[in-house]
Amino acid sequence: MPGISPATASLPTLDEIRAAQELVYSVMAPTPQIMWPLLSERVGAEVWVKHENHTPIGAFKARTAVVYAAEVFRGNSAITGLVTATRGNHGQSVALAARRFGVPAHVVIPRGNSPEKNAAMRAQGAELIEFGDDFQEAKEQAQRLAKQHGWHFVPSYHRNIVKGVATYWLEFFSAVELDVVYVPIGQGSGICSCVAVRNGLNRKTKIVGVVAEGAPAYALSFEAGRKISAPVTTLLGDGMACRVPDDESLEVVLENVDHVVQVSEDEIRQAMKIYFSDTHNAAEGAGAAGLAAALKEKAQLAAKRVGLVLSGGNVDRDVFAAVLAS
Repeated sequence: MPGISPATASLPTLDEIRAAQELVYSVMAPTPQIMWPLLSERVGAEVWVKHENHTPIGAFKARTAVVYAAEVFRGNSAITGLVTATRGNHGQSVALAARRFGVPAHVVIPRGNSPEKNAAMRAQGAELIEFGDDFQEAKEQAQRLAKQHGWHFVPSYHRNIVKGVATYWLEFFSAVELDVVYVPIGQGSGICSCVAVRNGLNRKTKIVGVVAEGAPAYALSFEAGRKISAPVTTLLGDGMACRVPDDESLEVVLENVDHVVQVSEDEIRQAMKIYFSDTHNAAEGAGAAGLAAALKEKAQLAAKRVGLVLSGGNVDRDVFAAVLAS
């Protein structure tokens, strides 16, 4: 495909995404997309929210590992376990998939990880292994453990992960004609799956990436046109706590995304409060990032139909109480 990078060209097709929906719907129902009047009034545009906080793990990643694992286990009975690294939602997803396919799930978490996300992963059946000070160090340890024990390492970004995430974008784009969508970026599966569906349906929807100021790697890389690593300092935006961009997802972002917005801890905090006051939904920091970015750019959104994904609601009770009290 002339002018299209291999990364974009290899994104899943609509037929593959529709097939993935059958797998996803074996563990969950489609999530709602709702136009919230108070949010629309606040942003000055017609705002639709895709509620990925309404899944069996409270986040969009309920859709991912079950699709990925189905491909891995097809014709391969030698896998003795799955291993991955996470700050929370991805680990729940891998545990959900491991239970479905009858193998143990080993999840490496960085030190100081959310106690409530840890409890949720254990409740899904995961064995937690604490290692490192951030996601990148945990990921490298998970890859080492995979080699040592013969476990299968489940990445945060992979074509089959994208296929699973894309099932919610197909729901969203099929339900509403959107002018612009704001998409939080962790390792890139959410935004790349958005690209796959937008391109597959031949829509003109503008895609805007969102990162935390305290995890700016994708924003800096987008501006520079090449991969740039950056330290992670965000606390509220732990779902976007990426220090090193994924090469493949970055290629897709560089080629298909209009721009990337950085949002501050205070802007994330305000968006979490607004989601609760205007919709009575709890949003984790990454889940509220799209709204924070839309509010930051509201002057450009008049008369537009804006899509936001509330990608997860797994915020610790004490953290959320402090946010609401601030």
